[in-house]
Amino acid sequence: MADRHCSAFAPGRVNVIGEHTDYNRGLALPFAIAQGVTVKAEELTAGPDGAASVEAIACDLQESDRFSLADPAPAAGWRAFVRGAVAELSAAGMPLVGARLEISGDLPRGAGLSSSAALSIALCLALAELASHTGRGPRELPLERIEIARICSRIEHHWTGAQTGLLDQLASLYGAPDAALLIDFRTLEIDAVPLDLGGWRFAVEDSGERHAHAASGYNERRRECAHACELLGVESLREARPEQLASLPEPEQRRATHVLSENERVLQAVAALRAREPQALGRLMNDSHGSLRDLFEVSTPAVEATVQRLLRAGASGARLLGGGFGGAVLALLGPGVPNPPGAIVLRPGPGARLTG
Repeated sequence: MADRHCSAFAPGRVNVIGEHTDYNRGLALPFAIAQGVTVKAEELTAGPDGAASVEAIACDLQESDRFSLADPAPAAGWRAFVRGAVAELSAAGMPLVGARLEISGDLPRGAGLSSSAALSIALCLALAELASHTGRGPRELPLERIEIARICSRIEHHWTGAQTGLLDQLASLYGAPDAALLIDFRTLEIDAVPLDLGGWRFAVEDSGERHAHAASGYNERRRECAHACELLGVESLREARPEQLASLPEPEQRRATHVLSENERVLQAVAALRAREPQALGRLMNDSHGSLRDLFEVSTPAVEATVQRLLRAGASGARLLGGGFGGAVLALLGPGVPNPPGAIVLRPGPGARLTG
């Protein structure tokens, strides 16, 4: 082993509102959370033949992987992210070195808290920092944050088959304490929106149903939105006008209607936060969930049961998180409402960073 080492942390995210809008060049309002993924990296010396390799250990799963640095062949599960990170960083011109990686975290996989984006970001930060090894500060990253986001998006596209947008990556990379991020995916402009809730709080409860973007209807929904754009003659649904949607067939009309109305709800949510009106935010969350359920059709019976359970427990608003088809449900709880059994209170935290 060599003595070069580093570690990186990338948080998961909660999206207050704005689902399935990122790949439609729309608006979203996520925030980074305290939970995430840590990758510890140590340079691994080349073997007797001079070939460098990467050894990865998923500590929580007690599983490992080893492959040639020069030839990261495709793999399944968490191994796809490790191999994809090596391949995409190399393709971006990063001169990587052999590495031993230890992966750990406290984000539940498949729960809609963006464990996959946190994993890919932490991997890319650790591998890139190990290669450059300049001893920079925690907020000084080895690559520009937007470049890291795009590399991690390519990992998901090319190595796991999930045609995701940039929401999860940008939320994890640009997260700020006590703030949500208003992201415009047409311009990639990001504005911090203070989360001054005055005793109100966000909580998530797992529906108990795992989801996987590539295996679910996520890619199908993305194709339907793209088809709606073709029929309307626009580059993205952000350019579509409400009066145009009546010309669309189903299910494209429902999909497009959700996207346009969800963009408007994001703006209304920002206004509610700035006006310190959490009750209005709760109503918008409920409206968002209804649209995701009825127009985008990404809910499930397990998710619906969780939403209703949280509302009965006193939540002002509750909605599914992430791409849908399972995962966690986000709830907004007032000052006098006890935490529902099984729900975890989440608070915004800083974005991805080097930790040592």
